Amino acid sequence: MRLAFVFALIATPALADVNRALDAHILPGHAHLVETTSALAAAAEDDCAPETLQAPFGSAYDAWLGVSHIQFGPIEDRGLSLAMAFWPDPKDSTGKALGRLTEAEDPIVDDADAFGEVSAAAQGFTALERLLYEEQANPDYACRLTVAIARGLASMSDELSTDWQAHAELMRGAGGIERYQSETEAQRALFTALLTGLEFLHDQRLGRPLGTFDRPRPLRAEARRSERSQRHVELSLAALEELALAMAEGLPATEAAFAEAKERAAALDDPALEGVADPALRFKVEVLQQSVRAVQVAVIEEIGTPLGIQAGFNSLDGD
Repeated sequence: MRLAFVFALIATPALADVNRALDAHILPGHAHLVETTSALAAAAEDDCAPETLQAPFGSAYDAWLGVSHIQFGPIEDRGLSLAMAFWPDPKDSTGKALGRLTEAEDPIVDDADAFGEVSAAAQGFTALERLLYEEQANPDYACRLTVAIARGLASMSDELSTDWQAHAELMRGAGGIERYQSETEAQRALFTALLTGLEFLHDQRLGRPLGTFDRPRPLRAEARRSERSQRHVELSLAALEELALAMAEGLPATEAAFAEAKERAAALDDPALEGVADPALRFKVEVLQQSVRAVQVAVIEEIGTPLGIQAGFNSLDGD
């Protein structure tokens, strides 16, 4: 489901703090992504063994979760969202793309510039997880592919961080600038990132493995091979809360809703969200999903409404 936004033509109070969101959340988050992906790439070039790379991979993936909801600006301009993490992947495009490269032993993996042009499904964290957590039919080629993907992640992260330095100035200087013609437009971009990030958490990270009661889909959980599914929910909640609190002060309902959702997420004790197939454990995930919906409602009321933004509440019905 998608949330529909209506931008009301009303006076907007100085609520969403663009500078604070940039300086406390977006810019340091992308800088941390550069740091961790660079460390991952260096480690891969030194030793591509999966057992060696799983720890730096986890640190870099954690950093990506800290900014993955920032889907506007540089990542949109460069079209890098799927190249960073190709998920959801209902047609197993990642497995197919990696399989084609491996079967052909395609030498493109040894050319960093050329590798950036391969299918997005064969790049990024989702592809690298396959190489580090599944048995490989061709370990030697898998090693070269691992290095190529890690190197690509570091390069893309550096591009995004560099671009955000310039993009941040566009957001700060709003007013008469083509990209953001008023401060309100910059505020609304941040709010949209916040709300759609919560929607992605509700509909995809939780909704996809939940499926239906009769047909749960545990194999659709994000990062299940590395047993990071629950961790991604927790990190996503933490990152989205950080953005919300950077945007505005005095958000009692939002803070309370985030606190409840984070508590429920931490209590799952279900790293790969396999419990969605067990009626007793499934209930905990369903309640968590409802808690995420409560966070959405709170941020709409406490941040969106003062900004003159109304979300289509009909899309929040039925949960």
